[in-house]
Amino acid sequence: MDSIIRSAMLDFYPSTEHLPGLDQTDLDGFLKRFKKEAPPLMWAGVVAGALAYETSPILTIGKPARASKLSAEDRDRHADLIGSTNIYHVRQLIFVLKMMAGMAWGQAPEVRRALGLEPYPEDPGTWRTQ
Repeated sequence: MDSIIRSAMLDFYPSTEHLPGLDQTDLDGFLKRFKKEAPPLMWAGVVAGALAYETSPILTIGKPARASKLSAEDRDRHADLIGSTNIYHVRQLIFVLKMMAGMAWGQAPEVRRALGLEPYPEDPGTWRTQ
């Protein structure tokens, strides 16, 4: 399942000439921590979002194939179109998946440096209430 989640997240945050994508970050480390620390319902939402993304190219680009098996061009089109599908529940699952991918991308030291920001300090691994 992690490979399907990873594949979908990489499609949403590709590298560009100006910014690193998720492929240049520790996405596997983020997913491992997230799976361990997130509430089960949140993890279930990410899994469901990844499954919806993987199985929905027929809805967006009219191709009956898994998203991970599409060409790079078709994957890009699918990633662009799936977030605006008129099927509400699918759109919301994709939102959850994109939100977590955005958290992984935005906290990465490589991305923060490219944006002129200091990397976040190491997570102390404690629950913060303030």
